[in-house]
Amino acid sequence: MSGFAYTDEALALQRRFDTEALAAAELQVIVHDSLSPQDRTFIAQAEMFWLASVDPQGSPTVSFKGGAPGFVRMPDDQTLLFPCFDGNGMFFSMGNIAATSHVGLLFMDFVTPSRLRVQGDAVLTDDPDTVGLWPGAQFAVRVAITALITNCPRYIPRMQRVAPSRYVPHPTTGHQPIPGWKRIDAIQGVLPQRDQGKADQAGGLISMDQWGAMVGQGDPLA
Repeated sequence: MSGFAYTDEALALQRRFDTEALAAAELQVIVHDSLSPQDRTFIAQAEMFWLASVDPQGSPTVSFKGGAPGFVRMPDDQTLLFPCFDGNGMFFSMGNIAATSHVGLLFMDFVTPSRLRVQGDAVLTDDPDTVGLWPGAQFAVRVAITALITNCPRYIPRMQRVAPSRYVPHPTTGHQPIPGWKRIDAIQGVLPQRDQGKADQAGGLISMDQWGAMVGQGDPLA
């Protein structure tokens, strides 16, 4: 049985809205602490998830993580592994993990639709055998699962998958094209050394307004 438990505040709301018996039953039915075969199949097909974390003061943030199908690995029934690819350089969520370890992951499929929530304790790892699972990864995250919650698909809009992100690292070389925002003229001087000069190879510099227009128009090069 999972160590998941309701807070006193959640219990008070359950009593207020007459869901206390229902919520107690759901602890036995949809909350679990090991990956089921259905969980494994769902996560193995995922190209994205949302990652929630908290800083030492309890302030939360949530970020989007994406990759090729199968980018979240499951070495056993109580562990998830995922890569940290090149991002905006803030390391906001990763810093929270290093500080407090507590995470929540939301896997969502908008086509079926369906979803799965995962709670756990995470650590960052530079282990070469682990990081090497994803060419192009900077490091990796290991999540010790404390609870999984299977949610119904109600309220999930049904959408059609069009195409994968062009920025997902190549599965063997790890190569990524430079994202549009790294071509913005105002930030060239503060880009990491590894990104200096790449804008010229990707079509030249652009302004912040030009990049914003690309995003607004759905330009895949944004």
